[in-house]
Amino acid sequence: MTFVKVGSLQKRLNGKSQIKLLPHGRNLPIIVYTGREISKAQETELRRIAETIIIKDVRSPERLLDETALFLHRIQANLPTPKREILEQLHSIDHLLAGKKALIVDDDVRNIFALTSMLERYQIQVLYAENGREGITLLETTPDIDVVLMDVMMPEMDGYETTRLIRQNEQFKSLPIIALTAKAMQGDREKCIEAGASDYITKPVDTEQLLSLLRVWLYR
Repeated sequence: MTFVKVGSLQKRLNGKSQIKLLPHGRNLPIIVYTGREISKAQETELRRIAETIIIKDVRSPERLLDETALFLHRIQANLPTPKREILEQLHSIDHLLAGKKALIVDDDVRNIFALTSMLERYQIQVLYAENGREGITLLETTPDIDVVLMDVMMPEMDGYETTRLIRQNEQFKSLPIIALTAKAMQGDREKCIEAGASDYITKPVDTEQLLSLLRVWLYR
């Protein structure tokens, strides 16, 4: 595994390209760790040769650690099916996630079903709302919700507005809210964070990446 701290971006891009040309370099996971915003073109180029891009913020050290662990454990994918299933079953008993309560706010029932099925495998209790107003009502009437997965593109009241209204309530100032965006566009991250989201992930949601974010934000 290789970590690349982005300084002079073009120089670093050239360096990572050379890494991929080394023996065994093609399958070597590369994680980009940067303190600067990148353009859409730069992100496209980075994602061509890097598995993960982490932009430095208050939670970035924890994300870096969890992403590293994720790639180091992906070797289990090459194990025989019976052994892999045993490891997956053991991993699903995640004491950091088990018993947590998640609220999904999404107007697409297919997304709700897919996320619910995945989260319940990790013993996470799931509630859902099909619009922003219903989501806010559930938050206000349901105790101990630990995290919100907020779809951004919803009719009437989108995820940005819903998140802003949630943050107006002192009770939810520190509630982890992970925005679900349809695609990664330049400025999406800033817009989500400005609205009050704790973090964001693009659709289609990568299971391991979402679990990584949940572990980071649910860690106390």
